[in-house]
Amino acid sequence: MDKLAKSLVPTPVGWSGNNVCKWPGVLCDSSGRVDSISLIGKSLGGQLPQDINQLSNLQSLNLQKNRLSGPLPPLSDLASLQDVHLDYNNFTSVPPNFLKGLTNLQHFSIDENPSLPPWTIPDSLTDSPSLTDFSASNANIIGEIPDIFGSLPSLENLRLSYNNITGSLPSSFAKSGIQNLVLNSQKFGLSGRIDVIGSMEQVTQVWIHVNKFSGPIPDLSGCINLIDLQLRDNSLTGAIPPSLTNLPKLANVSLQNNIFLGPMPGFKPSVQVSLGNTNHFCNPGPGPCDPQVTILIEVAGAVGCPMTIAESWSGNNPCNDWNYITCDAKGSVTVINFAKLNWVGIISPAVANLTGLKQLLMNDNNLTGPIPANLASLTDLQIVDVSNNNISGKVPKFRSDVIVKTSGNPFIGKDLPPSSSGGTDYSPSASKDEKHKSSVSTWVILAIVIAAVFLILVLCLVIYKKKHKGKSKLSRGKEQKLKNGSPKNVNSYGAIPSTTSQSSAANSEIYVYDGGNVTIPVELLREATNNFNKENILGRGGFGIVYKGKLHDGTEIAVKRMEASIASNKGLNEFRAEIEVLSKVRHRHLVALHGFCVNGNERLLVYEYMSQGTLGQHLFDHERLGFLPLTWKQRLTIALDVARGVEYLHGLAQQSFIHRDLKPSNVLLEDDMRAKVSDFGLVKNAPDGKYSMETRLAGTFGYLAPEYASTGRVTTKIDVFAFGVILMEILTGRKALDENLPEDRSHLVPWFKKLVVNKDKILEVLDPTLDPDEETYQSICKVVELAGHCAARKPSQRPDMGHAVNVLAPLVEQWTPTAATGGDSFNIDFNMSLPQALQRWTANDDSMLSEDTYGDYTKQDKNTFSYTKEHQ
Repeated sequence: MDKLAKSLVPTPVGWSGNNVCKWPGVLCDSSGRVDSISLIGKSLGGQLPQDINQLSNLQSLNLQKNRLSGPLPPLSDLASLQDVHLDYNNFTSVPPNFLKGLTNLQHFSIDENPSLPPWTIPDSLTDSPSLTDFSASNANIIGEIPDIFGSLPSLENLRLSYNNITGSLPSSFAKSGIQNLVLNSQKFGLSGRIDVIGSMEQVTQVWIHVNKFSGPIPDLSGCINLIDLQLRDNSLTGAIPPSLTNLPKLANVSLQNNIFLGPMPGFKPSVQVSLGNTNHFCNPGPGPCDPQVTILIEVAGAVGCPMTIAESWSGNNPCNDWNYITCDAKGSVTVINFAKLNWVGIISPAVANLTGLKQLLMNDNNLTGPIPANLASLTDLQIVDVSNNNISGKVPKFRSDVIVKTSGNPFIGKDLPPSSSGGTDYSPSASKDEKHKSSVSTWVILAIVIAAVFLILVLCLVIYKKKHKGKSKLSRGKEQKLKNGSPKNVNSYGAIPSTTSQSSAANSEIYVYDGGNVTIPVELLREATNNFNKENILGRGGFGIVYKGKLHDGTEIAVKRMEASIASNKGLNEFRAEIEVLSKVRHRHLVALHGFCVNGNERLLVYEYMSQGTLGQHLFDHERLGFLPLTWKQRLTIALDVARGVEYLHGLAQQSFIHRDLKPSNVLLEDDMRAKVSDFGLVKNAPDGKYSMETRLAGTFGYLAPEYASTGRVTTKIDVFAFGVILMEILTGRKALDENLPEDRSHLVPWFKKLVVNKDKILEVLDPTLDPDEETYQSICKVVELAGHCAARKPSQRPDMGHAVNVLAPLVEQWTPTAATGGDSFNIDFNMSLPQALQRWTANDDSMLSEDTYGDYTKQDKNTFSYTKEHQ
């Protein structure tokens, strides 16, 4: 307690003397041991001592609404602890096992601690079966919500809004007693379906707005206690179920900025409801839809009502340009074409109510359950194609002239699994359960094993060829034009080529290069980006717009889209350059290209997704975007990552390149704030001679080397100059060119060089958020010197990028030995004889090379190991 008193600034009033039980805000038990500390709203700063968990009888720790900073203390194994309230402070780190072993924890809150580094909800919460409240809004939580709530039967309140949680709602919510569920406004959005809410019978408040949830609203008839439902600003679709409008206690519901179908809902007058204007209700007011519309919405709901359906199914006439639907002249639906869309769900029996239906095409999806028996009663039916799904059960007895395609369904003709007999669970998880519960014959298992072995052999062969023979050469500027359906028109995500009649790109030309990148159908990209929804825009540039997307397998992507209006020769050249360069180079600090798409006059490039945006955003716009200022260690690491990526481009790749457009907006950051260089549209082959000449200047003002700007002379040294400018921006937090400043300060390079000639003025140029200590200041001085050399006026005075790596690497990766273990790093006792040592080595060989052993090395060792591998 004396340590705690000394660490708080100012020391709490009255915290003096030897009897801590008399200190204000401190309570003790009958034995004189501290069981409660309460200092709420005392404007206290400082840090908490790390051994506060030595207060073994502590039951309550209430420190909310202060200015506490530094690392959170470990609270692990405080078996008596019941209440912890740390919200509205400024803590900066979370210790390992922070909440482990808190067997009596009931209430925990850490809201509004935005300076915490990214951390995940610990599985160790299951140590606290009495937990009633867990609140951590705006606390920089990342990752998925763990599926642990079946072990927390007492949990009533879960509040996790304004974080960066991703993934779907855990199924164990259905086994919990949660009453207040607050998950709104995640930075990149929770996703998936919300079916589990329909099983949360005790829930009274559900706030999941401003996320990326999709699919229909589930049946909520069991949620009789629900009062407040906030679903706005998601990607929900389908008809609003009557069970929602009939909830007895519902008082507030928001549904705007989704795309709901079917009849406009009619809520009770006492309900405060917000519908917005983005929904596609069949009528402008409450009332039933056209019978065909009602049937089709039910059919779509059985496959999750994907966004591509919701966006086009507007109005009360399915024959009015609805995707996937064809009608005859009388206005009767004759064709439903859900083929090759990779959708999950079942075939709704409601489809048999479309009496004029002639063709039902649902092949090449992930459908389960039976073929509805009542389909056989349709008199005009000609074709039923359900091939290549996971359909089970007996095939109905259709007329002899009806073509029925069922191949590629391993469970067809077998009895229905218990979970799917007559059920209506359309969730992917339910589909998986059905597959596993089905009785699978021995030959099916054997076929799967053989296929898996064959796939592994093929994969090994491909890796061997790439490793030992290098990548196949790109045709120099030559393209092979292939029609969709060509054997080469296949993509790495397992998606089918774009051949359906609904696509305007079905007959477009696809450019296929020989470098390993693949064409991706535009339909897949539309689905991944929610039809290029403006809410998914990550940025805009000279090429076009960049969208965030998510593929059906969960892979997050960034899609750079060049529209027809800017598809000039310059744009097409940049499009081809990116494909050619990124087909030849692969490096952990260069952004990876997954594939590309040509759709009519559109050109699209598909990259790996970088979740933390650009270096420029973190340097210049962090306050507006809500980012924490970059620490000096983060800035150093980013600079080293960029240097390594450019060094690889210049001399370590299979072919050398010059980037020509290095700048902070082309440096992208991952979750762990590691950097990758992007945007290779202006890349040039490194010249074999001293230099090459460019007649057209390219790049960005403020980063152009003097000789390039004045003469067009191109060497690797123009990238070194731009890197020097980036270092100056990292040091100062200022842009290379800022026209809002006076003329003598608007150009960063001359201003920076003029000031740092005098080392005493280095502190004057630094970003005010850095506030370095002595050790950090020494590191900063070395980077200041490197920046000056890199941005020297003459190319001959600039180092190469390898030198920049050599300067920065020791500053980032200072090696320190791990704790002594009594022997060397392999636990060999040098007092043993050589035969004994060899015998021990042989016995432990596997364990020494295991992941556990590798995990004993420091992070710096791992980075060095990876770096060495790349350079080899």
